[in-house]
Amino acid sequence: MTDAFHIRSVQAFCYRYPLTTPVVTSFGTMRDRPAVFIRVEDSDGVVGWGEVWCNFPAVGAEHRTRLINDMLAPMLAQRSVTHPSEVFEHLSTQMSVMALQSGEPGPFAQAIAGIDIALWDVFAQRARSPLWRLLGGTSGRMRVYASGINPTGSVAMAEAALGRGHRAFKLKIGFDAERDVANLTELRRVIGSDPIAVDVNQAWTLEQAMRLTPALEQFDLAWLEEPLRADLPWPEWQTLKQGTAIPLAGGENIAGRDAFSTALAQDVFSVVQPDVAKWGGITGCIAVARDVIAAGRMYCPHYLGGGIGLLASAHLLAAAGGDGMLEVDSNDNPLRDQFCGAVASIEDGWIELPEASGLGIAPDIAAIERYRTL
Repeated sequence: MTDAFHIRSVQAFCYRYPLTTPVVTSFGTMRDRPAVFIRVEDSDGVVGWGEVWCNFPAVGAEHRTRLINDMLAPMLAQRSVTHPSEVFEHLSTQMSVMALQSGEPGPFAQAIAGIDIALWDVFAQRARSPLWRLLGGTSGRMRVYASGINPTGSVAMAEAALGRGHRAFKLKIGFDAERDVANLTELRRVIGSDPIAVDVNQAWTLEQAMRLTPALEQFDLAWLEEPLRADLPWPEWQTLKQGTAIPLAGGENIAGRDAFSTALAQDVFSVVQPDVAKWGGITGCIAVARDVIAAGRMYCPHYLGGGIGLLASAHLLAAAGGDGMLEVDSNDNPLRDQFCGAVASIEDGWIELPEASGLGIAPDIAAIERYRTL
């Protein structure tokens, strides 16, 4: 436990990296890569960094930045902190009615998650410990997989990921059944027996899922991610689970430890994927990760943003242990690559976090000033 400290400042920065090749999902297209990074400085000059989920809607990054700078940061000025979880609970409670009144529980939860990550970075630095070890981890070594492989040019993306050291992959599907099967056939040809997962991004109804999943079983998939809408009744998910041999995955669109507990109790997901920058930050997600592993499921943190959130996800996975894999986006994004530290160094499908304190990076945000929008 470290001594109490005071928050000197909280500031969010918004960036957008323009894309030549858009990132395509079954529900929307990203024509740039946004990132909202948060800088927290304590009264002793220790600086921590966090990140806020802001991929959708396309105008959402600037909105979340303003929520932090105009509403949340003033609430934290000179606040005394003995543990990051206190601030997480304080902000969540104070903003609960505002989130209901504005109809925006997601953006507030995401903003709070980013602040929480930055405070944990400060906290671990003050303890002179890598965050993953402070949280109870025993090894910084973990498997990774190449995510975000698009339905167009999927083979080229997989081949490039192989060249970067990846040995597991995830393809986006849910567009056209013939196209999905053709892409999987080609990927299997290229990568051999290495693990492949697929992500439907909530595109199917139960009827579609029951009709389309049999054709996928021939590919020995690691998991089938979000084939149904995340808010569908659990009996529909249970029907699908009983109708396919492919393990089901989900969790990026679940918020709250109670909601995750309910999901675990339903015994639907073999792979559970909370997103550290979308809900919970470190405080919420480490508790959920431990619940997932205690329930005998695989914890694989979801992440498809900038480098700071990806690095935080790696620390969570190292802290939680288990046999899960870290999601590493395959699409072009310097806002990820310049700030993800050791995650950029993949060797034969593995990475290893160092013993540096906190998250282990001091981001040079001056290097990306040309991408800043707010």
